[in-house]
Amino acid sequence: MSTPAEQMHVIKSGIADLVPEADLLKKLSQDRPLRIKLGVDPTAPDLHLGHAVPLRKLRQFQDLGHTVVLIIGDFTALIGDPSGRNSTRPPLTREQIDAHAETYITQAFKILDPERTELRRNSEWLGALDFESILKLTSRFTVARILERDDFSKRYSSGQGISLHEFLYPVAQAYDSVAIEADVELGGTDQLFNLLAGRELMEKSGMEPQVCLTLPLLEGTDGVQKMSKSYGNYIGLTDEPAEKFGKVMSIPDELMVKYYRLCTTLTVEEVDVLEAELASGTAHPNVMKRRLAREIVALYDSPEEATAAEAAFDRVFKEHQVPEDVTEFQVARVDPVHLPAMLKEVGLVASTSEARRLIDGGGLRIDGDSVEPGTYDIAWASIEGAVLQAGKRRYARVRAY
Repeated sequence: MSTPAEQMHVIKSGIADLVPEADLLKKLSQDRPLRIKLGVDPTAPDLHLGHAVPLRKLRQFQDLGHTVVLIIGDFTALIGDPSGRNSTRPPLTREQIDAHAETYITQAFKILDPERTELRRNSEWLGALDFESILKLTSRFTVARILERDDFSKRYSSGQGISLHEFLYPVAQAYDSVAIEADVELGGTDQLFNLLAGRELMEKSGMEPQVCLTLPLLEGTDGVQKMSKSYGNYIGLTDEPAEKFGKVMSIPDELMVKYYRLCTTLTVEEVDVLEAELASGTAHPNVMKRRLAREIVALYDSPEEATAAEAAFDRVFKEHQVPEDVTEFQVARVDPVHLPAMLKEVGLVASTSEARRLIDGGGLRIDGDSVEPGTYDIAWASIEGAVLQAGKRRYARVRAY
């Protein structure tokens, strides 16, 4: 195991908060594997690079010799994490939670080392609490303290409703830390209050309190909003390699170093060198972004897939060719074709309203020719066997069945 100072250099790379830093240095000096906690509520089945940021930091801890405790919040998901919300989050059913959890675990182990991961579900201890135990647990928190949380205080002051069960979420997350005896807990910057609640509860329980480490929220491909499916700016871990490569190539240049630090397996020292080369102008941004895209595709698919994805990217964007493997869909022949419905049917858009926005914005091409804005109906002969291109990277070919 490397020295505490060397470990701190790796751990602090790319983070937002470390509270308190001195406590972590003290724990590292104890020369024992620390227990590093991450709790995740399986609220969605598919992960993107933003979800993977804390998992990458966990892997760094594992590579330094520490033990990761990954907690699947199958019980807290019944409450719904109110962090950053201005309304009550709808709770999931147990069936949804179980289905999402299985997918999450499969994707998480693309990053984590199973040998150094302790996988737990917080229903193990939260589901076992009776009402007397809950009363004792909640007596260690005050309403004033809970209302210090920014999103709660804003909702309270603006007269927006806060359900009583939402107050229990930070209490439940804090109890997770007590149950597994966490040394460090990770979370996004929007989770700092919950992490500190765990530290406070551990102290009141006579335990050595955890250190709270937060990671910045990762901006998506637009470079502005945090990565989210709802914003359409995400890079999914299960995206096709060519799609993944193209999305990485679309991020703003100024985000490259952040992506290298938070989304790849390069060492801190390697990223430091890349950052210096970019700053000095000795490295060309396009070359560095291509390497970033290859690193990410190779990480979640394979080096061979990364090479093929780069070649596919060049065919489309440098040589202006249609990809070799356009998926073909058989659809019912109607004349004229209502394009918004067709685009939704073949999966190029999520809704007909999105299709209309695509057409009106000049983002739809048929065999390379742009479709005029406002063109929603078109002759069948115009699309039979043709390649439909939605935006820069989505293609489909349609034929009648």
